[in-house]
Amino acid sequence: MPRRSRKPGVEMQSRWVDGATWRLADEIRYIQRRAAEYDSRIVTVGQLVLFSTQTGDAWVLDPADHLAMPVARDGEPLPAQMVETNKKFVIGWTGQYQIDGDAFVYADNKSNSVRAIFGYPTALIAQQSRT
Repeated sequence: MPRRSRKPGVEMQSRWVDGATWRLADEIRYIQRRAAEYDSRIVTVGQLVLFSTQTGDAWVLDPADHLAMPVARDGEPLPAQMVETNKKFVIGWTGQYQIDGDAFVYADNKSNSVRAIFGYPTALIAQQSRT
């Protein structure tokens, strides 16, 4: 899988996954491991963007609909609400997101709370979301 380094102030590794051979559960575990190591990564698979941060957080995003699901916080994995078969998957999205300058803004469906998170590589996330 090709990887390339980016340096938007902090080194970030990106990874593109071959559409015929990936499994969402594997990619979520990968990004959770990166978060546990406090390692910033972005993985683009199909229409999804997964990323981890140096703060130990990790997310799965659907940029087309601005849907989000956190999968790690402070280096600890969170349960990923998804079902996957050989041909498709369904994600239990927990909220919506938007990028507003340096802020990653997350609106949680369950609690109806909104929080702005600073320190994420928002410019790179936005760039990968347009690809």
